[in-house]
Amino acid sequence: MKRYIVGLSVAVLATGCVTKGKYNKDITERDGALAAEKASVASLTGEKQQLATQNQELEQKLIVVTKDRGQLKTSLEEMKQAMAEMRARQAEERKRLKEFEDLTARFKKLTDAGALSVKIIDGKMVVSLGSDVLFNSGSAKLSAAGLEAIKEVTTQLTAIPGKTYQVEGHTDNLPIATAAFPSNWELASARALNVTRAMIDSGMPAVRVSAASFGDTHPVQGNDTAEGKAANRRIAIVVVPDLSTMPGYDELNKLSSKQDK
Repeated sequence: MKRYIVGLSVAVLATGCVTKGKYNKDITERDGALAAEKASVASLTGEKQQLATQNQELEQKLIVVTKDRGQLKTSLEEMKQAMAEMRARQAEERKRLKEFEDLTARFKKLTDAGALSVKIIDGKMVVSLGSDVLFNSGSAKLSAAGLEAIKEVTTQLTAIPGKTYQVEGHTDNLPIATAAFPSNWELASARALNVTRAMIDSGMPAVRVSAASFGDTHPVQGNDTAEGKAANRRIAIVVVPDLSTMPGYDELNKLSSKQDK
């Protein structure tokens, strides 16, 4: 009986030792798995943070690239617009050069005879006739020779389609004070109006011509010589520029429309 009890005790003790060892092993394995899981979580968290940082960096780069592309697109559009405006100006310059060459050719006979000149003055094409050819001194009445000259000039100018003209009266600086012409302003005005009437009588549509007086305020030469004074006494028929063909006209027209509102 005693031997049985001792054997049973040894068996129980052995069984208890195996269970405790297994328990400790399980604990160790569980702690290792938990530590591994924590390490994995930490690694994943680090990767997540790294990815978030990289994502922010990519977003910033995308913003910069998008901005740069927008600026590049704007620069390209501005360049295209500048090129278009330059081509328009060049086309207008070629057109105006052709018109000037045509005008010069039309009046070559009169130019060679010294009856008139064709010039560019302040950016405008001008047919200039000396007043001494058209009028007697101190008079605004066209002489017979002057009337014939105006008729010939009118024939050529009327034939140019789409052009309008302004007849400018100019004098030298010698003052005049008569009942008919209290000053050079009145003399230049009367001469310009009489030339305008003569042009209309010669076939120029009234809607295409107007008159203006500049008196002695726009000399082309000095008034200190007889030749200079003679050059300043003139009738200038100006080809009025058509602003609608000029580069930038649409923008000017829009700005003018806004100001009218």
